[in-house]
Amino acid sequence: MTPKRSTHSQARPPEPGAVDFRKAIEQAELEGVAREQMTLRLTLRDDSRLKRDRTLALEDISFSDGEMRFLGVKVVAGGITSSSLDRG
Repeated sequence: MTPKRSTHSQARPPEPGAVDFRKAIEQAELEGVAREQMTLRLTLRDDSRLKRDRTLALEDISFSDGEMRFLGVKVVAGGITSSSLDRG
């Protein structure tokens, strides 16, 4: 008798969200990094999710001069496979 193969795909780790990005920014700030030095590099999917997150306060995200900022940190979307906070 041969064992049956599982038809379930491997579970993916949870994708980062606004809460994770906020924690990373706050931690970097506690370690002495100014928000002006940071860049939040997001996948296109995470960028879209952040823009559509209805739990965020209006002042958490801003758009000015063709640039998006989350909690005062510049956001750059695309060109990466995993979102991260660049501390500058």
